[in-house]
Amino acid sequence: MKENEKEEIKQKELDREDSRNGQIREMGQVVLDGNSRKHKVELLTVIGEIEGHESAPSHSKTTKYEHVLPKLALIEDDEEIEGLLILLNTVGGDVEAGLAIAEMIASLSIPTVSLVLGGGHSIGVPMAVSADYSFIVPSATMVIHPVRQSGMFIGVVQTYRNMEKIQDRITAFVSGHSHMKRQRMEELMLDTSQLVKDVGTMLEGEEAVREGLIDEVGGIRDALDKLYALIEEKNPGNNSLCL
Repeated sequence: MKENEKEEIKQKELDREDSRNGQIREMGQVVLDGNSRKHKVELLTVIGEIEGHESAPSHSKTTKYEHVLPKLALIEDDEEIEGLLILLNTVGGDVEAGLAIAEMIASLSIPTVSLVLGGGHSIGVPMAVSADYSFIVPSATMVIHPVRQSGMFIGVVQTYRNMEKIQDRITAFVSGHSHMKRQRMEELMLDTSQLVKDVGTMLEGEEAVREGLIDEVGGIRDALDKLYALIEEKNPGNNSLCL
C-alpha cells in the first residue's frame, strides 16, 4: 500500500473518532459497531431533566427533545442501524416532550432495549418501558407519581380535567408497553405512605421487575446481549457471528 493511501486511511479513522467523540460530548449519542457479532447499534442516553418547550437553567444537565426526535427519525431512516440501546438516568421533566420521545421509540421498526441506571423517575417511566425490552440495575430507582402542572390555567375544574387527561395518556402508555396493569399503576401513583412531601411510590430495581414495570434486572452486558438476540431474531439470515 502506498504511503499516501496509508495517510488517507489514518486521517479517515481520526476524523471518524473526532466525530464520535463530538456526538458523545454534544448529545450523548454514538454508534456501537465494534462487537464480535458485527451489529451496528445506536446508543442514546437520556440524562438529567427532559427539556421541553422551555429551556432549563444553564447549569442543569438536560436531554433536549428537539435533539432526540430528529435523531430517532434518522435512526429509523438509516438502513445500516440494526438496533437501539437507550441508557436512562433521569429525574423526569416536561411531560409532553418525554411522552413524544417515548412514542417515537415505541414506533421504531428496529429492535430496542432500555437500561435504567441511577433513576428513571416521573416521565422517565414511559420512556423506559417504550423499548421492546427493558432492564434496570439493582441500585436504580423509579418514581411513579401524579402529573404536576407548572403552567397557568383559569379555573380549578378545567385545570383538574386537563391534568387528568394527561395522566390518563401516561398510564395508558405505560400499561400498554409493560406488564403493569393500569389500575396498579394508579394505586402506586396515589400512595401517600412512601414519599414524605409528595404522593407516589419509589420502586427499586427488583421491585420494579416484580411489579411488572421493567422486564429484568441487569446491566450493560445483559442489555447488549438481549439487543443482539432481538436483532438476530428479526434477521436470522444476517447473523455475522463466525466460528
